[in-house]
Amino acid sequence: MKSLENKVAIVTGAGRGIGRGIALAYGREGAKVVVASRTKSTVEDVAKEIRDAGGEAIGVACDVGQRDQVFACVQKAVETYGTVHILVNNAQGFGTEDSPQPSTVFMACEDTDENEWEYTFRTGATASLWFMKAVFPHMKKQNYGKIINFASSSGQMGFPGNTCYNSTKEAIRALTRTAANEWGQYGITVNVINPALETRAFDAWKTARPDFVEALKERIPMRRLGDPEKDAGPLAVFLASPGSDYMTGGTFMLEGGMHTLP
Repeated sequence: MKSLENKVAIVTGAGRGIGRGIALAYGREGAKVVVASRTKSTVEDVAKEIRDAGGEAIGVACDVGQRDQVFACVQKAVETYGTVHILVNNAQGFGTEDSPQPSTVFMACEDTDENEWEYTFRTGATASLWFMKAVFPHMKKQNYGKIINFASSSGQMGFPGNTCYNSTKEAIRALTRTAANEWGQYGITVNVINPALETRAFDAWKTARPDFVEALKERIPMRRLGDPEKDAGPLAVFLASPGSDYMTGGTFMLEGGMHTLP
């Protein structure tokens, strides 16, 4: 039996990159996958990939920065598959709503654009909270749930120039620990993955700051950035499977050893 057989999973930001890698991995392991992202064509493409490989999936266009769309996404999952067992909060917006960016743009703390602050939080920590609130009644009722949030060691280390991103990612970790403490009694685990993976955001960094990215790779003991499907997929499967039932409130460093924090 596959490790996620008959489980229903929502994966946000699943039209590309890390989200896509996790959605494909969940499909292979037998989950019914709700592929959620802003662009309808990309979520439909990923859902089709899962179905073509013998899995079950639907695509749902969802802007995580819009509360009504978040709750509608969860409702669509429940209407289609009956419940939600797994939630992966992977999506994250950059820039501002009027001028979105593919990744963070260096800006000193004192120059922080407050519109960027608001949008980064709304699509990061706030969106994670909205999804968690939306799935909670279903997970509580069945006394079972797996929530996987995405943060970053950039926030842990206070990487210069990333004020908005660092702050929302550390807020996500605090949210995760709080929910883990409150919801463990209902059989719900809540954990964080901190990745260093080849993504669209990293591609933008490579274009803008190629020397920085190469130096970053030299700081990673594995001497490479991870692959969303080969490296993120298996960890996300483990955190969604019965093998992690006694693990909650933790931060899993998927960084090739870049930061070995106590």
